[in-house]
Amino acid sequence: MKKTDQEYKQSLSDIEYRVTREAATERPFTGKYWDHWDKGRYQCVCCSTPLFLSETKFDAGCGWPSYNAPEVASSIKEIRDTTHGMIRTEVRCANCDAHLGHVFEDGPMPTGLRYCINSASLSFEPSTNAIPAKNEE
Repeated sequence: MKKTDQEYKQSLSDIEYRVTREAATERPFTGKYWDHWDKGRYQCVCCSTPLFLSETKFDAGCGWPSYNAPEVASSIKEIRDTTHGMIRTEVRCANCDAHLGHVFEDGPMPTGLRYCINSASLSFEPSTNAIPAKNEE
């Protein structure tokens, strides 16, 4: 079910709306998830589509949450972005078309990718199903 622009304005904060619906960028080191290390899943703030797992998050030193891979490749779409005099790859939610951030080819292995994502485009679901180690069973 597609939301209207008015419904997004009512359900999102100002920064969430500007980032996800207008492709704005939050200032570095200001978002709620740039230095967040709890275990769980990061989801689209607009539609709750699962996007990234905490296991793929790393500190890129850039001031935005960074991940080396999406949880499921089909949950995001990539679009060529030539704004601001640069050629980049924009990342959007495949379900609701929310702007998430950009992906760069300077991340850690095994992917070599850095998904640089705005905190304002994400919500977080903590892990509740901790699986015990084999020797604890």
